[in-house]
Amino acid sequence: MSTTELPANHAELMDGVYRWQRHIYDLTRKYYLLGRDRLLSGLDVPTGGTVLELGCGTGRNIILAARRYPDARFYGLDISAEMLETAGKAIDREGLSGRVVLARGDATEFDARALFGVERFDRVFVSYSLSMIPGWEKTVSAALAALAPGGSLHIVDFGQQEGLPGWFQTLLRGWLKKFHVAPRESLREVLESESRRTGASFRFRTLYRGYAWLAVIGPRG
Repeated sequence: MSTTELPANHAELMDGVYRWQRHIYDLTRKYYLLGRDRLLSGLDVPTGGTVLELGCGTGRNIILAARRYPDARFYGLDISAEMLETAGKAIDREGLSGRVVLARGDATEFDARALFGVERFDRVFVSYSLSMIPGWEKTVSAALAALAPGGSLHIVDFGQQEGLPGWFQTLLRGWLKKFHVAPRESLREVLESESRRTGASFRFRTLYRGYAWLAVIGPRG
């Protein structure tokens, strides 16, 4: 597992948040991190392709994706050493260590070649991490810069709950705040802007009455 210089405050914060939570993270998050499996099914990874997950956490998504796309190679980046420890053990148990490489790094600024020995990826995905990353807009830019020609960026995260009752929004946001999570109101606007800047296509879907947003930035058809 590779390491790089990290912003200490955020790295320490995430390690503190997940030092104990990582042991029950997947069991509890399956009830409210909705849309993750839809993202994975839409990756459509080419044979022999390379896939990078930014904010890979416990490795849950990478493991499922590696099963779905057995000819691809996977790379996971996370700022939390605690989460990477859990992810590494899970990947070893699944017998996937030969196809999955993990590294500790900052998703807003990373050197993929230094961390993984790979500079560009056919697919990059970010699942419920932008809502936890300070300066998350830089993560979008960094992800797009890491795409190989013809590659695509896939994102799922909390929406603005626009079709849900006000009381639900209040409860959800109060709960998320305890874990330093903040749904990004400008997410769609930023992704649209980045797609125009790079000349890429843009697809966006609201899921579960706005509970989650799913977006893909890819090559022009």
